[in-house]
Amino acid sequence: MALTSGTRLGAYEVLALIGAGGMGEVYRARDTKLNRDVALKVLPEAFALDADRLARFQREAQVLASLNHPNIAAVYGLEESSQAIAIVMELVEGPTLADKVKVGPVPIDEALPIARQIADALEAAHEKGVVHRDLKPANVKVTPEGQVKVLDFGLAKAFTADAADPNLTNSPTMSLAATRAGMILGTAAYMSPEQARGKTVDKRTDIWAFGCVLYEMLAGTRAFEGDEITDILAAVVRAEPNWGLLPAETPPAIRRLLRRCLEKDRKERVPDIAVARIEIKEALTTPAEITGSVPATSPKDAATASGRWLWSLAGVAAVFAIAAATFATLYLRTEPVVPPVVRFQVSPVKGSFIVAGNGPRMEISPDGTQLAFVAATNDGTADQLWLRRMDATEISPLPGTEGAVNPFWSPDSRSIAFFTGAQLKRIDLSGGPPRLVTTDPGGVEAAGVSTGTWNRDGTIVFSSTGIRGLHQVPSNGGTPAQVTTLDRSRSETGHYWPRFLPDGRHFLYWVNSTQPGNRGIMLGSLDSKDTRLIVASDFAAGFAPPNHLLFRRGSTLFAQTFNLESFQLEGEAVRVADPVGAATTLARPGFSTSDTGVLVVWPVASATAAGDTELAIYDRTGKKLTSLGTSQYRGFDVSPDGTRVATHLHEASGGGDIWLLDLERGTRPRFTFDALQDNSSPVWSNDGSRIAFASLRAGMWGLYQKPADGTGQEELLFESSTPKSPSAYSPDGKSLLFENVDPKTRNDLWLLPLEGDKKPVAYLRSPFFEGYGQISPNGRWVAYQSNESGQRNEIYVRSLSNLTGKWQVSIAGGTTPRWRHDGKELFFGFNQRVFAVDVEAAGDGLRFGAPKVLFESAYRNPGHDTPSLPYAVSGDGQHFFIPTAPSISASADIPLTITLNWTSALRK
Repeated sequence: MALTSGTRLGAYEVLALIGAGGMGEVYRARDTKLNRDVALKVLPEAFALDADRLARFQREAQVLASLNHPNIAAVYGLEESSQAIAIVMELVEGPTLADKVKVGPVPIDEALPIARQIADALEAAHEKGVVHRDLKPANVKVTPEGQVKVLDFGLAKAFTADAADPNLTNSPTMSLAATRAGMILGTAAYMSPEQARGKTVDKRTDIWAFGCVLYEMLAGTRAFEGDEITDILAAVVRAEPNWGLLPAETPPAIRRLLRRCLEKDRKERVPDIAVARIEIKEALTTPAEITGSVPATSPKDAATASGRWLWSLAGVAAVFAIAAATFATLYLRTEPVVPPVVRFQVSPVKGSFIVAGNGPRMEISPDGTQLAFVAATNDGTADQLWLRRMDATEISPLPGTEGAVNPFWSPDSRSIAFFTGAQLKRIDLSGGPPRLVTTDPGGVEAAGVSTGTWNRDGTIVFSSTGIRGLHQVPSNGGTPAQVTTLDRSRSETGHYWPRFLPDGRHFLYWVNSTQPGNRGIMLGSLDSKDTRLIVASDFAAGFAPPNHLLFRRGSTLFAQTFNLESFQLEGEAVRVADPVGAATTLARPGFSTSDTGVLVVWPVASATAAGDTELAIYDRTGKKLTSLGTSQYRGFDVSPDGTRVATHLHEASGGGDIWLLDLERGTRPRFTFDALQDNSSPVWSNDGSRIAFASLRAGMWGLYQKPADGTGQEELLFESSTPKSPSAYSPDGKSLLFENVDPKTRNDLWLLPLEGDKKPVAYLRSPFFEGYGQISPNGRWVAYQSNESGQRNEIYVRSLSNLTGKWQVSIAGGTTPRWRHDGKELFFGFNQRVFAVDVEAAGDGLRFGAPKVLFESAYRNPGHDTPSLPYAVSGDGQHFFIPTAPSISASADIPLTITLNWTSALRK
C-alpha cells in the first residue's frame, strides 16, 4: 500500500515519498524517538503476499546490517507493522550519480575520487561475502561534502548464491517488469554478460557494473545502449563500448582498467575490486607525463600486446598468485599489486575435523594446494587420513593410514608424515603404502601429543611423549637422536609442536611447565643446544614466510614480524582471526599456514577458556557495529580520543597483562609485560597521556601508572596488602579515585593525591559496598554504585569535595556508572540493560532526568578479583564497548575457514 504523509510505522512518521525501486518504495520519515530523519524502504503491497520476495526483502535488512562502512548507507533496523514492512535506513542527502551524469560527463578530477569510494564500498562488501548485483548510477549518492554512499544492497547475495535461473524475468533486477520498463532499461545497461544470460554471478559482476559506472561518468553516456531490453542485453553480450568517447585526458591506466573491468569473459576480467581501487589511487597520485599514452583501440589489441591472464589448476592459492603477477606485468608495474584476501569455508566430511581433547586434526600443504585431515573411515570403525585438493570438492582417502593423527607435510608437498600409536610413518602421494620412519622413543602410545616438522634436507624433528624433549630422525627412516632436553630448573614437563624456520636449521617449539610463567614459544637449533624464549604463551605457535610468527592469546590469533637474523619479535602484534580453537594447551593449534599465503582456521573458542568473552562495539540502539575479538577480557577503558581501548587480558594459567587495542590500525600492542603480576583494571587519564592500573606483586596490591605511549617506567603510586583498583583520574590529573577492599567495611572509595605527600584519604567508607566511582568531567561530582538501600545496588551522585549534596540517580537498580565527556549524560547498567540519564546544572547542584533504556545487552561478567570497570562508553556517548558470551561455541560440525593471501591484510 502507498503511504501518505503523517502515516506512522512504529516510532517513524512518514513525511514524503522519495522514490521507488525494483524492491520497494522509499519514504523520508521522522524518527520521533531520536529526532532525526531516516529513509524507510517499504515493500510494495503487491509483493507482500509473495513469500519469496518477502523473504528476499527481509534478507536485505540482514545483509545491510552486516555492512559497516562509511561509503555504504547504514541500516538502523527493521520495522514491521500491520500496515507495512520497512527497513529503517540512513537518509543520505544529495544527488544520485545518475543526476550528475544527466548534466554531462563528470570531470576526471571529480570522477576518479567518486569511483575510488565506490570501489572501497564494494571491497568492504566483498570481504563480507556480499555481492551487490545491481550497482548503477541511480544507486550511488554523492553528498554535498563529496562523500559517496552506495545504496540498495537488497539485491546482494552471498558468493555461495543459489543456482542460476535461466529465466531472466525472474532476476531481482526485473522485479517490476509490468510497470517500470524504463527502470528495467536502466538496470539492464549495467548487467554483466553472465548476468544477462541468467548464469550464476559472483563479485566479478560488480566489477563489470563498476566499469560501466566509471565509463558513464567519464563519457557522459552509457557504455551499452539500446531502445529495447533485448537491444541492450545484446550489446552487453556482444558489443564494445565506444572507447573514443572517453576524454582525451583520461589516464592510460584508467583506460586499461576500464577495458579489464568490461571483459566479456569474466575469467579475463579484473579479479578483485581492490585492484581497481589501487589503480585509481595511483592514477590520482602519479604525474600524467610519466604514464605514457594508450590509443583508444580495441581491448582485444591491448590484450594481445600485453598477454593474457594465466589460470592454473594447481590450486586456488596458485590462481591468485598468478593473477597478481600477470596483472603486474600487464600494467608494467614496478611494484607488484597486493593480492586480494579471499575467505571461504570447508565443511566437515566423513566425520569431524576434531577429536575430543585434541582439537582439529588437519594441515595445509606448504604449496597451499592440498588439505590433509583426519576423519572416520567409510565404515566408521577407525580414523584415517583424507586428502582434499583446494581446486576440487571431492575428498580422497589415503589407504593404510588407519589410526593416524597429527599429520604434517614434507616441504615439497609430496609426502605426509603422521603418527599412529607409538610409530611415526610417512606416505608418498605418488603411490605406495605408508612407510615406517621410526618408533616413538618414549616407548608408549603418544599419538595424542606427538607432533613433527620436516625440513628440505630430509630431517624430521618431532616430539616424543615429552619426557625426553624433541628428537630428530631422517625422513627415510632411522634411529632418532635427542635435540632438546627438558630444563628441570624451569619445571618443564614437555616440548611440543616444533616448526622449522626457513633456514631448515632453527625451529620453534612450545614448552610446557608446571609454572605457568615458564610456558612459552622457544627457539631451538639442530646445530646447538642453546634455546631462547621468544614469547610467553599457553599455546603453540606457527610460522608463515617470509617472517611472521603466529600465536594465540585467549581465543584470538595474532601475527607479528619475526626477525630471522636476530630471532626477535618486532613491531606490533596484529589480529588475524578470532576465535581460533584449541581444545587444550597440549592439543593441536587451531590453525595451519602454507608457504604461499593460505591460512586454515578452526574457528572454535577454547573449551577450557570458560571466561572467554567477545568484546564488541554497539551504538545507542544496541546495534552491533563491530567485534574486537574474543578473549578473557577483564576490565577496560577507552582513551579520551576514542582510538584505543586499554584492557586486561586474563591468562588461562592465571594472572594477565594489559594490552592496547588500536581501533584505527587494528593492532594490539602489549602495555605491561609480566602476566604473573596480574596487571589489571586499566584507567586512562583525562588527557590520554597516562594509564593507571592495579598489580599484585609479591603479595602486595599496588596502584601504578605508566605513560600511555609505552615509553618510560611504571610508577608505583600506592600499595598495601588489600585488593584495590583504580576507578578514575580527576580531570586535572592531580588525584586518582580508587577502590579498596577492607575486611571490615567491604568495598570503599578512596582518593589518592598524585602530588605532595601522596597519602590516600577515605572518600566513602561505610559498611556498604561503594564502588565503580567516576568523577564528572568538571571535577565536582562523583557517580558511584552502592547497596546502601539494603535491597539492591543503585547509582548515586555526590560532591567530590565536601560530601554535601547527594542524589539517587537510578530508580529500580543500577550498576557501574559512566559519564559522557560533557557531563550532560550519565550511563549505567542493570539486568542486562543499558540506561541513560540526562544531567543538567541546577544552581549549586544537579538535576537528573528519568532513566531511559537505550537497549538490551547480553552483557557477560566473567568474574575477577578486583572490581574492574566491566564496560566502556565513548566520550560522545555514541558507542558502547560491551563484553558478551562468544557467538561461536565448540562443535564438531563447525567448518574450517580458509583464507587466501591472508598476509595482504597485514599490509593495509
